[in-house]
Amino acid sequence: MVKNLKNTSYYREAIHELNYAFGNYYLFDGYVVAEIHEGVVYNWEDNGRKAAEDILSLYDNDGSNLIYITNRINNYCVKPADWLHFFRNSYKLKGYGVITYSKASFKNVILEKLFVRSKIVRFTSLEDAIFWAKNLYHEKALAS
Repeated sequence: MVKNLKNTSYYREAIHELNYAFGNYYLFDGYVVAEIHEGVVYNWEDNGRKAAEDILSLYDNDGSNLIYITNRINNYCVKPADWLHFFRNSYKLKGYGVITYSKASFKNVILEKLFVRSKIVRFTSLEDAIFWAKNLYHEKALAS
């Protein structure tokens, strides 16, 4: 079932929310959930740079301790090669989760895998993705 994060109990756990014309980002302890708006063509210059700079400055790190989840509740286009800009700017991710609700969305994830340095973990529910993010964050924190 497609779920907007704002309509779940997880929303109360968010420590910050960033709202842009292209989408919303919900920041939690150790992870971020992104929901990009319908019809957006998501690319580095128009969207990714601003979101990455704002999010990573709020967490005060390069992302290496951060898990990014994209909740693909809307249909939009991602320019997969623009992930290279993210990594060229010395940004990192501890984990990258993608919640897909359709076969077409899943096919896009396969293409994205060619450009993302982190392993992409696919989910079909928001609950499973958040459970994974919390466990990954705490697992790595305990190992440090």
